Amino acid sequence: MSSREYDEELRAEREYVAGLYARLDAERAAAKRRYSVALRGDGESAMEREFEVRALGREVKRLDVADNGLCFGRLEAVTGERSYIGRIGLFDRDDEYEPLLLDWRAPAARAFYVATAASPENMRGRRQFHTRGRRILEFTDEVLGRPDGDQRGDAALLAAVNAPRGAGMRDIVATIQAEQDEIIRLDHPGVLVIEGGPGTGKTVVALHRVAYLLYTQRERMQRHGVLVVGPNPAFLNHIGRVLPSLGESNVVFMTAGDFVPGRHVTAEDTATAARLKGSLKILDVLRAAIADRQRLPEQPYLIELADVTVRIDAETVEWAREEARASGRPHNEARAVFREIVTYVLTERAIARIGRGWLTRDEREAWEQLREDLVAELAEHEAFIAALDDLWPILTPDALLSSLYESPERLAAAGADPALFRVDGAAWTVSDTPMLDELVDLLGAEGPPADDAERARKAEAEYAAGVLDILVDRADLMDDEDHLLAQDMLYAEDLADRFLERDTRELVERAAADRTWTYRHVVVDEAQELSEMDWRVLMRRCPNRSFTVVGDLAQRRSAAGADSWASMLEPYVPRRWAYRSLTVNYRTPAEIMDVAAAVLAEFAPAVRPPESVRACGVQPWAREVTEDELAGAVEEFVRAESGRDGTSVVIGPSDVPGAVAASETKGLEFDAVLVVDPERILADGPRGAAELYVALTRATQRLGVLYRGTLPEALSGLADSPSPVGAGDRTAP
Repeated sequence: MSSREYDEELRAEREYVAGLYARLDAERAAAKRRYSVALRGDGESAMEREFEVRALGREVKRLDVADNGLCFGRLEAVTGERSYIGRIGLFDRDDEYEPLLLDWRAPAARAFYVATAASPENMRGRRQFHTRGRRILEFTDEVLGRPDGDQRGDAALLAAVNAPRGAGMRDIVATIQAEQDEIIRLDHPGVLVIEGGPGTGKTVVALHRVAYLLYTQRERMQRHGVLVVGPNPAFLNHIGRVLPSLGESNVVFMTAGDFVPGRHVTAEDTATAARLKGSLKILDVLRAAIADRQRLPEQPYLIELADVTVRIDAETVEWAREEARASGRPHNEARAVFREIVTYVLTERAIARIGRGWLTRDEREAWEQLREDLVAELAEHEAFIAALDDLWPILTPDALLSSLYESPERLAAAGADPALFRVDGAAWTVSDTPMLDELVDLLGAEGPPADDAERARKAEAEYAAGVLDILVDRADLMDDEDHLLAQDMLYAEDLADRFLERDTRELVERAAADRTWTYRHVVVDEAQELSEMDWRVLMRRCPNRSFTVVGDLAQRRSAAGADSWASMLEPYVPRRWAYRSLTVNYRTPAEIMDVAAAVLAEFAPAVRPPESVRACGVQPWAREVTEDELAGAVEEFVRAESGRDGTSVVIGPSDVPGAVAASETKGLEFDAVLVVDPERILADGPRGAAELYVALTRATQRLGVLYRGTLPEALSGLADSPSPVGAGDRTAP
């Protein structure tokens, strides 16, 4: 194509994209007008108004996110038909809804990501736009259908991976690669494991998979939302903009320390305590700790009533305890059974003594009246209530677990390892969170059970909500012979409106605050760090077992984490989970990956490092410093990087000025990384090598290492540098 022809094509593409933006602006303005009208709700019921307001609110958000990079490419079929690919779909409403722009998730757009010269997918060519704001700056063309041609033009991809990093992760809708697209669109309804080394894009692929599922299964998923679990708050902040940028907002983000609503825990246990608490064997400890609080009296309790004194003896309590445990109810709810048995025994004994000589069982009416009086007296009797509290106390998860940790005797009685002892039992750690969550179920409600009317109302409400879910699911699964009538949906909505108190909070707010909320899909990132107990919590949150699991076993640092995916998943989805791997490193340049690969070879020799797609031309370096020189060397690095575009970080032990731990950078990426005291990172427990591997693979452009004493053997290939400033100079050694 000549320069003149290129300029003419560029002008034509700019005009077309300008027309798309004009269409976008018109649709957005119309949606906002309809939204304003819906808010007024003239002549509509509250339920109809709320439904319309929510739907139009979602449409406005969908249109708002498309401003930046609305259209990023074009496909030309062998028939000559052209299709433009972008963030959302736009249609010509005046021409039988002819597509003007294909949503990147639409089946017809798939060729844009997977077509190659050898496998053109019936396409003749692919054009990729480089845009800024609403304007196309330039484009590149690839000719498809030539077996001897390039597999995929890399101009757009390399521009993206070489660009300076910003404050958060960016979406990759314009540069999705074929192996990534296959995973994003994989038709697997259950658990999908995506494993990949550093820089392979596994996190962003998982997030785009969520966006794809929400696009293809909107009705099934939007009422329940999606849960994304990450390793730490910094990581969640880093990825938090990806899904909103793709028009998806019904997503709850949390860490394992957030599993209990209203509680945010970040402190970590020792490796030994984390391993003990993370194992499913801790369930036996929790059950035994509860049973230990259901005790028999050493001496009988004397209950002085108005007319007689009765005893609560060990035999009575043992019978009541057996009946309460046999009920299968949680501890607090089983107290009602325990109390009922004890009350029965005491009233029988009291009646026998009060009525001795004049009252027989044949005098049923007098007998029952006396029983009612005694039951009423016991219900208000302070000594009786105190005895029940001693023998079968109402327990809360916090109180039970903290008192267990603080008492060597209670730990021993529950069969727990003495290593779980701590002085401050309520100093919660991340490993405690799934235990506290489990205790909610084991203990049950703290207050008295709801009365019959309240239970009936809740049952009817749950039934109504269930009808809605069934109808929505059926609508998604209908074949040509299925018929779903409008009145079916209206009846279900009427039921829900009748029995459910309307909650005007957004879905994300409601879901995050409700422990019993169940999600239609869950994404677990850095999943190798999750314990067996963590997985137990998550499986409760997603009964239909729809998961995208992302991780890298070679990067595991938690003593309670996964040694294999099967060990964590088989108990819940036996032989019903799929595994896919990503092998191409899009983040870490070859120069840095060679250094990290040497560390990987030492602690995981069977693991093959991902292959980098690029080199950056900057050699990583190492520099020995003394104790007195360390602070100045760190400051020199920070000062040098502050004058460059992009982001930087110092990773090292906690006593290094300005440094963060490698664990806090998991899943993050920076243009420049300075690793301090790698020998101390290696020495920090059995997973120190994995920590160092993580630290070395965070950089996208520049990597430096400061060490005191001896440089680890795995890093011996690093070039010496007299100054951290030289790390950014492509002529540096």
